[in-house]
Amino acid sequence: MKRVGVVALNTFREAVRDRVLYNLLFFALVMMAASIIAGQISIGIEETVIATLGLSAISLIGLLIAIFIGVGLVAKEMDKRTLYALLAKPVRRWEFLLGKFGGLILTLALNTAAMGVGLFLALVYVKPTLERGDATVFVAVYFIWLKLALVVALALLFSCFTTPLLAILFTAGIYIVGLYVQELRNMPLQVEKMSPGMTVFTKWLSYLLPNFENFNITAMAAHSRPIPGALIAQNTLYAAVYCAILLTAAVLVFSRRNLK
Repeated sequence: MKRVGVVALNTFREAVRDRVLYNLLFFALVMMAASIIAGQISIGIEETVIATLGLSAISLIGLLIAIFIGVGLVAKEMDKRTLYALLAKPVRRWEFLLGKFGGLILTLALNTAAMGVGLFLALVYVKPTLERGDATVFVAVYFIWLKLALVVALALLFSCFTTPLLAILFTAGIYIVGLYVQELRNMPLQVEKMSPGMTVFTKWLSYLLPNFENFNITAMAAHSRPIPGALIAQNTLYAAVYCAILLTAAVLVFSRRNLK
């Protein structure tokens, strides 16, 4: 685990120094400022507008970072030929992958936390008197981070056996489909003439795909509704188990890949 920590720390340093990361973070701050302006225009619903736009910006920026930098975690090391020198040392392939994953989710944790604080300050600006329900924003930011951890695990898995472009397309495609898992489960009830085979297929597919809609509580945070503790525990466990499965698959694929 010490070697995993070293790889994670180096990945964190590289990601923080990446220009793309700073550009995306700057864009997020611009979105925060725009949400304040929009809140000023929307009389009476300033907090709702700011929370909705702010959380959407955090999710979008984090998603771009998770996909593009996540896919490049392995590909960049192979292009620079640094992967071969690293694996020549006493660093196993699974340690390399876990370190890369840990470094990027640490980077995402720092960025989502910073943007979450910025959003909270924006809410304080338009609403000096805070209520207990306003802390829901931080729970929403935490759920966004859990969702991004899943996206990083997906990007890392696909980058182990395909090209960066295809890995980006696959990760983005699964993310989009994962937003409509509930609709996929309800499809047999909405389509009258669906065959039994297709019904079974859509049912199993809906349970195999990651359900990203579980992490979307923007509406609840925008209206300062309390979040049940059971939902927080459920989403945390769901993300941890799903990430473990994806990382295990990535390790199995990467361990059999010919790097010559």
